[in-house]
Amino acid sequence: MTHHLDRKDAEERLFKAIEDTRVGMLGVSGGEPRHMQPMTAFAERDAGELWFFIYRDTDLLRDVNASGGHHAMFCLISKDREIYACLGGELEEHFDRERMERYWSPVVAAWYPDGKDDPRLTLMRMQLDDAQIWISEAGPVRFAFEIAKANMTKEQPDLGDRANIQF
Repeated sequence: MTHHLDRKDAEERLFKAIEDTRVGMLGVSGGEPRHMQPMTAFAERDAGELWFFIYRDTDLLRDVNASGGHHAMFCLISKDREIYACLGGELEEHFDRERMERYWSPVVAAWYPDGKDDPRLTLMRMQLDDAQIWISEAGPVRFAFEIAKANMTKEQPDLGDRANIQF
């Protein structure tokens, strides 16, 4: 990847991918559980935030609360597999009734059967610091061509763009 997207275009494509995909892998640095786990993100672009529903008694939230917040990573691949992104920021519990109402849906309700009034249910807010985004618009023909060319020229294939976004 030899090209670099400008910040505005990269940010627009990133947040569109988050809104379209919603699901990614969330994990905290140096905490427990050590593995990332699938979570549904609700993005607030203007504030540079991601929001997640979670039960208060989960390992992830206990670890976040034990340190008063935690550095976290949220990684996703867009549905069309053109965008690969990893976002970093500070994760903390932040109960917000208005946001619960705003983001509640039949999909969310499927994971939290006791409803939004369940006292165990809360939200986490991830205040974004930065993101790395890779965009590959290479379809199968271009991919095959770039791989063949790379093997002949001993140069890396050119399959798209990348950007580093600071929030």
